[in-house]
Amino acid sequence: MRRIAIIALLAGLFACQPEQKNPLTEVSSPNDNTKITFYLTEEGKPAYYSSYQNKSVIDSSALGFILGDSMAINEGLTIVSTSTNTFDDTWEQPWGEQRLIRNNYNELTINLQNPEGLKLNVIFRAFDEGIAMRYEFPSQDALKEFKVMDELTEFNMSGDHSAWWIPAYAGNRYEYIYTNSPISEIERVHTPFTLETTNDLYLHLHEAALYDYPSMVIKNQGDNSLKCDLVPYSKTNPVKAYLKAPFSTPWRTVQIGEQPGDLMTNYMILNLNEPNKLGDVSWVEPGKYVGVWWEMFINVGTWHQGPKHAANTENVKKYIDFAAANGFKGVLVEGWNYGWDGNWMGGGTKFEFTKPYPDYDVDALSKYAADRGVYIIGHHETGADIENYEEQLDDAYNFLNKYGMKAVKTGYVENGDTLPKTGIYHHGQYFVNHFQRVIDMGVKYKTMIVAHEPIKATGKRKTYPNMVSREGARGQEYNAMGGNPTSHVTVLPFTRLLAGPMDYTPGVFDLEVATTSEQVQSTIGKELALYTVIYAPMQMANDLPKNYEGHPAFQYIKDVVTDWETTKVLNGKIGAYVTVARQERNGDRWFLGSITNEEGRDLDISFAFLDPNTTYTATIYGDAADTHYQTNPSAYEIKEMEVTSTSNLTLTLAPGGGAAISLVPKK
Repeated sequence: MRRIAIIALLAGLFACQPEQKNPLTEVSSPNDNTKITFYLTEEGKPAYYSSYQNKSVIDSSALGFILGDSMAINEGLTIVSTSTNTFDDTWEQPWGEQRLIRNNYNELTINLQNPEGLKLNVIFRAFDEGIAMRYEFPSQDALKEFKVMDELTEFNMSGDHSAWWIPAYAGNRYEYIYTNSPISEIERVHTPFTLETTNDLYLHLHEAALYDYPSMVIKNQGDNSLKCDLVPYSKTNPVKAYLKAPFSTPWRTVQIGEQPGDLMTNYMILNLNEPNKLGDVSWVEPGKYVGVWWEMFINVGTWHQGPKHAANTENVKKYIDFAAANGFKGVLVEGWNYGWDGNWMGGGTKFEFTKPYPDYDVDALSKYAADRGVYIIGHHETGADIENYEEQLDDAYNFLNKYGMKAVKTGYVENGDTLPKTGIYHHGQYFVNHFQRVIDMGVKYKTMIVAHEPIKATGKRKTYPNMVSREGARGQEYNAMGGNPTSHVTVLPFTRLLAGPMDYTPGVFDLEVATTSEQVQSTIGKELALYTVIYAPMQMANDLPKNYEGHPAFQYIKDVVTDWETTKVLNGKIGAYVTVARQERNGDRWFLGSITNEEGRDLDISFAFLDPNTTYTATIYGDAADTHYQTNPSAYEIKEMEVTSTSNLTLTLAPGGGAAISLVPKK
């Protein structure tokens, strides 16, 4: 059972303070919405709890570490000193879903020491819509190089809240359908971890600024007690992290909303990262792309050599021509290099990142693309053979730069939790550090990175804006490999996407995919809506060019942008529906996307977010009266109407459907 002291502590939170060995130390957010209280128990064990508008967010929860060599910083502690700080600033993203972001918090630092003289600082930040905590190991003679065996941070909950989660240590990285269940039914789960609480709040547990440290997963200890569970270094090495003091851990974060949509426009994760370190990043350009990709999933082409090899010169030229004719910036080409022949997953073959297949003329194609105002997006599938990739890393990125490839898609496909041969965990400290080396190499050669099978996003895009997007969830390709339920994309905005942009790759028009036995569980209207609902600075039109050519609904994909001035969430219920409106950066147009799960529904839309002095032409790309994601997915209709900020509209979404709206000021 949970410590009896919790009762006294929570009573003290809302009434008088309980007696402790040391006085309680508290910090509140600028508007007093959130409060965080730190204390030491009678045994000198560090702990904390927090609230939002007098509602419990985190019950009394432990802090501390177990270190190597029989060292620990978790009891017998004393408070050496405390300090506070207030910060309020508004900063501008070079690209993003919100151009201007306010970073406003109150900070409390607790300087602790154990009986052996080991020092540890605990730093809390209270934001109006969330709380954050990190540890700092200051410079000290007794702790220069050390091992972390366990981080004891807890997130104890006030009830058996409803949770949306994917399993950790389950063998397929982050690529699972989300389960919705009470906390009591989870074991170990990845973050982002989203909760609807029994006291009517929405919480998002995650981490920010993950550097040189293992990923955090959440472990259920029973009785609504959740604990930080650091991914081990490898299957044979239980050490969680090898560190040198001074060192600061990632931030442990809890974002708070009164409605699900509040979480989507909460930028605390970004605010907890350091400012842009790269200076001028004008070379990082959001945009849309097409590519030699989907045709392999639907058995039209292959990655490997042979009669159906898709990455051949003539085929790629067709994609370049299509991109140039329709305003796309990039053409992704997969299967261009040696390594795809044979069992490449899990390091079965050695990919060569500067050696094209004979039928892929990289010189001619790079010039052909450049002459048409398009660039080729490189592709580095590694098969999770990180050692092979790192041996070629500098040469590989120099190759991209030489041939004008401004962006690269990386991949780390493997069939388990650990890297082949070494047993090193995909989400442990080694992989986190490898991923940073890749980002740094992208900086060196001015390359944007879109990472698949990545380490999860923790806001690094603020510090390294060339880290533009990641996958990190079940994306569109699963619709050709067994399928995603139509509700999947109504969960992602409230879970995976809370961490950062996702390369989901929307835009399937041939929903019944005649070349496979699969049917995409979507509609034309929904596929269009995903360009606004799922944020990514690099957005793909993933279908074959022939399925877009001459299609009236393709106009929305051509028009929609990928860099935004501001984002508004108009409504939403996790796993059911969501409507998002975004205004283009440096422009007056708005784009709106609305999607539903397997249930058809009517959603009332207010256009109050529009400029009150402007009339807009609204072009609505939506489901037809007989659209159904299973029986008639390709039916759609396009309507036009005039709207102002006082207008209202009822959107009728078909089962599994959606609608996309472009809003253009009338001249």
